[in-house]
Amino acid sequence: MRKLPWIALLAIGASAVLAQPKLSDHAKKDIERHRAMAVAHEEAARCLESGRPEAECVKALQQRCKGLAIGKYCGMKHEH
Repeated sequence: MRKLPWIALLAIGASAVLAQPKLSDHAKKDIERHRAMAVAHEEAARCLESGRPEAECVKALQQRCKGLAIGKYCGMKHEH
């Protein structure tokens, strides 16, 4: 296997950065909402790990997700 010179690696990396798509404002806001939902779900997981009651953790999740997602489970519901 032939090794690439460092300048070739730099060029490959630069082209990858430049090739990133331009995002619409709608897409950017959607990404922000998904990240905020992910943070809320991570906090809910930590709440459950701490031993607090599930109802308390779900209530906190609902408060953090108000206006972010549809439904009372912050855009995600699963089986128990």
